[in-house]
Amino acid sequence: MEKATFAAGCFWGVEAAFRQIKGVKSTAVGYMGGHMENPTYEDVCTDERGHAEAVQVEFDPEIVSYEELLKVFWENNNPTTLNRQGPDVGTQYRSAIFYHNEKQKQAAIKSKEEQQKKYKARIVTEITKAAEFYKAEEYHQQYLEKRELSTC
Repeated sequence: MEKATFAAGCFWGVEAAFRQIKGVKSTAVGYMGGHMENPTYEDVCTDERGHAEAVQVEFDPEIVSYEELLKVFWENNNPTTLNRQGPDVGTQYRSAIFYHNEKQKQAAIKSKEEQQKKYKARIVTEITKAAEFYKAEEYHQQYLEKRELSTC
């Protein structure tokens, strides 16, 4: 098993998208990339802690490749809007790929370069080394699924 971590706006819909992928064994929503230990949702929403709402994916690389997960990531966010996804505004909603090893880093850079060819605007997605992942409160986990919703 390997881990991949992505931030693409509100984590509820992003998590739901990854949960549909064959080879994804588990998902968790949480916070990454900030400067506070064990933040709560309320802490992250202040837009002062630096964390992004993120989805951590555990996947079987024999079934689904990291490159395929990157494709799902790009399909589920607007990588040209800085600190914003749809109506959600703030650094916690930024577009980011948190890589766990050098292979993921290189794949992320390559995919970003390929994606840039599709956009007139500059892609602002961060590619950053994964830091501590703080799992979000239980009510956020599989939020849409628990409510029998398909989208936010």
